[in-house]
Amino acid sequence: MRKLILSTSVMLVIVAALVLSACTVPAAPAAAPAADAGSAAAEAPAQGVQPASIPRPAACDAEKPFLAVSLPNMTNPYYVAMKQGFEEAAAANGFTVEVQTGSDDDAMQLAQVQALLEKKPCALAFNGGKSEPAAGIVKAANDAGVPVFTVNVIVSPEAMADQKAWIVQYLGANNKAGGTQAAEQVLKDLGADADLKIGFVTEPDEVPTVLRDQGLEEAIAANPNAKIVAKVDGNVKPDDSMKVTTELMQGNPDINVIFASTGPGTYGALQALRSMGNDKVLVYGFCASEEPVTGQYKACVSQEPYAYGQLVVEQIKAWLGGATPEKEILRPLKIFTDGQTPAPGEVG
Repeated sequence: MRKLILSTSVMLVIVAALVLSACTVPAAPAAAPAADAGSAAAEAPAQGVQPASIPRPAACDAEKPFLAVSLPNMTNPYYVAMKQGFEEAAAANGFTVEVQTGSDDDAMQLAQVQALLEKKPCALAFNGGKSEPAAGIVKAANDAGVPVFTVNVIVSPEAMADQKAWIVQYLGANNKAGGTQAAEQVLKDLGADADLKIGFVTEPDEVPTVLRDQGLEEAIAANPNAKIVAKVDGNVKPDDSMKVTTELMQGNPDINVIFASTGPGTYGALQALRSMGNDKVLVYGFCASEEPVTGQYKACVSQEPYAYGQLVVEQIKAWLGGATPEKEILRPLKIFTDGQTPAPGEVG
């Protein structure tokens, strides 16, 4: 899948051109500023071709509106924390909620959402598994007249345009800024002109991880001696990440830094290096769940999925109360360095 990451200025020019030509391709809103990452800013995902007003299902006017939530899995601690955030915030804000998880199967997640839509919810809170297939799930909700509030995984703008799908809002981490933060820590720890041979353990089919990788690549370029050697797909799973990291190191023994753009990727990379007896390669990435940052694990950047679940519920409640939802809400990330341990729920 082609993932084209544009600068904000270029995106604005494209938007203007599309408006003048009366095209139906979706325009991307301006990105929200990064809260704590200097001048780095993540690019705003396109929202799709939106109707003049957001549909308000009859369920929204019930005494306890029904909120449908769809998440990719419950094996990743990230989604365990997010599920808890959704459930607790829904109870606190007067919603009835049902959370379904798709076992990392796009077809299963679509079937689950279709079943949820049969129950006629007020809104769908949606964290897709992969960015491109997620557009089909958004389209199913659109056709059912149910507004979609997305979280964490950005739905592919191209796929939404192809299907004429649209979302109300995206809420998640400032992903590009997270990659920038990691790069800045690498340069701080190892030196602005250190000889760096970097390998990536990533996930090429999710827009957030692509943005994280881009953030690191652009910031690390300040060091003329830094080179990206290779990238491998960890599939956001510890076992897969361990396997591909082992292969990465066998094929590229000169790598001295690994950047893992997901928590499971970071954990798998660490396990691979430890199993190989390699304590020389340094690991930076998005935080593995409750993994102490020490030794060769030099620093990590964390999200707050529990808070994301809470915030999405609060955004839906505010919309029901008459507020106009922001197109995009980007949350800052926290960095952990040597000697620190992320708390439960502070994960990548």
